[in-house]
Amino acid sequence: MSKVVSEDANIAAATDGRALPAEAAGSLAATEAALAELRVLLGAWLVHEPGARLGADPEELHQLRVTARRIDATLSLFKQQLPPALVQARKRAKALLRSLGATRDLDVQLTGLTAYCEELPEEERLTLEPLKERLASERARARARMLRALDSEPTRRWIQTLSAAVEAAPAANDPGAATVAGVMPQKLRRRFRRLRKAVRRLRADSSMDDYHKVRRRAKQLRYALESGSNLYGKPADEMLKALRRMQGKLGACQDADTARSHLAALAGDPGCALPPATLFHMGRLAEHHTLVTSEARSTVTRSWRKVRGRRWKALRARLGEFEQEVPSHPVPGPLAPLGSPPPAAEAARLNH
Repeated sequence: MSKVVSEDANIAAATDGRALPAEAAGSLAATEAALAELRVLLGAWLVHEPGARLGADPEELHQLRVTARRIDATLSLFKQQLPPALVQARKRAKALLRSLGATRDLDVQLTGLTAYCEELPEEERLTLEPLKERLASERARARARMLRALDSEPTRRWIQTLSAAVEAAPAANDPGAATVAGVMPQKLRRRFRRLRKAVRRLRADSSMDDYHKVRRRAKQLRYALESGSNLYGKPADEMLKALRRMQGKLGACQDADTARSHLAALAGDPGCALPPATLFHMGRLAEHHTLVTSEARSTVTRSWRKVRGRRWKALRARLGEFEQEVPSHPVPGPLAPLGSPPPAAEAARLNH
């Protein structure tokens, strides 16, 4: 099962029967909506952190990294509605993302190398064993750094800050407080414009960093839309499908470019001490990764056409209708119950 399909299943399982009706959810204070989202994500962190620490299943690390990324995205999305101390927690989230990402990249490279070797004759496969050992050694060092980061005092304070915020009793509703309906449509329009701008800046000689920016903008739009997807019905569902495809395809290109760059750095390092036969096959592997990255431009062209066309027009129209339909005053109650961390299915709702 692909990551995108798996993710869709997680979202469906977690949100089934939980969401408020669109009018009630739209009238909810944006602060409470943000805290409810953070509550689910904190539960997901608690679910996946033990497995990521053990390292037996690379998927646990992937989900922990995704959770940290979504926490950062939620803090950014609702930064005007959340307390400053909570928004400042983004600094630690970004530091953790760098540490988790370094280990995750090596997991992906080892998985890709294993799959590549399966297509080779046994003799050629053996020549790549020194590379596999080198990557495994680098991953072990990266995991040690990651564990130190997870055990550090700043990370413990980060968890405590998030826990205190989501476990606190909700404040009395302020009739003048911003509601989900009042802030989400404009946030979605702004993130769409940023994605459109990133796509329009692409040129024939654009670097993978430029394509990565497009992917990041698509992800930001997607995360924001998923925070209120139950509010906008079918137009949101259709847009999310297109964004997931775009993000998934560009993600494969980004992974290939990261692996290619790493191979080039290893080959150019006089101290790497890899055998000539291994270096030769590393060159062939790098060519394979280059072929994958070369598909980035056509991927964006096809994917963007599906995002910007009828899907965006339908969603934009629905956003306008939604702003007119939903009352502006906040209603009591968060999108998710306060208390203990959610079950695994709900904690995995946004796992990608």
